[in-house]
Amino acid sequence: MIPRERINLEPGYLLHSREYRDTSRILEVFTQRHGRLTLFARGARGPKSKLASLLMPFRQLLLSWSGRGDAAQLTSAEPHGDGAPLPSRQVMSGFYLNELIMSLTTRHDPQPALFDDYADALRQLASDPAPEPVLRIFEKRLLAHLGYGVEFAVEAGMHYRFRVGEGLSEVREDAPGAYSGRCLLALQAEDLRDSETLDAARRLLRQALDHCLEGRELRTRTVARSMARRGTP
Repeated sequence: MIPRERINLEPGYLLHSREYRDTSRILEVFTQRHGRLTLFARGARGPKSKLASLLMPFRQLLLSWSGRGDAAQLTSAEPHGDGAPLPSRQVMSGFYLNELIMSLTTRHDPQPALFDDYADALRQLASDPAPEPVLRIFEKRLLAHLGYGVEFAVEAGMHYRFRVGEGLSEVREDAPGAYSGRCLLALQAEDLRDSETLDAARRLLRQALDHCLEGRELRTRTVARSMARRGTP
């Protein structure tokens, strides 16, 4: 029998939750030393629950739980750190990060470096009015953590094609979908200040992520497209 585990005060974030029975919730959390896991939070929706106001996305918590496998019970949660809340205009970007983690990481697989990158991305989203460079850099780092990082063996004055599984190969400047070496080197350095580099990063990382998603559509992408069509700010 797998021994019953007790974990105390583990740094973590709530990625997603859903209602369970009358007053409880099932939580999908991302923790520093235990990776992504599911926890049952009994009484978390009750009228006298102290957890209801704490269990919010994008807020770092100290989580304690007891149990084994995917049947662990949350025993306590408390705030951790003084991170600023996400402004409303950045909430969709935060949910996009959460969906990437839920879609592409494996439960109970510790990813401490990815945890730090996620925390860093949230801090930047809280203070930076331009979310896209933050999202692209997180995507680049996520792919590297998953073993799908791009090898940037390129020259600034050349142009390249990217194919998943093959990487970058040199092509003519006028080849369809060509990436300039200058933009690729800027992406490698995570310097996405100009629009051409940002566009190249968006296209290349989308190719790599779509391969990892194996045809699955991200809900946050669908919602973002719908909002753009309606002109929602």
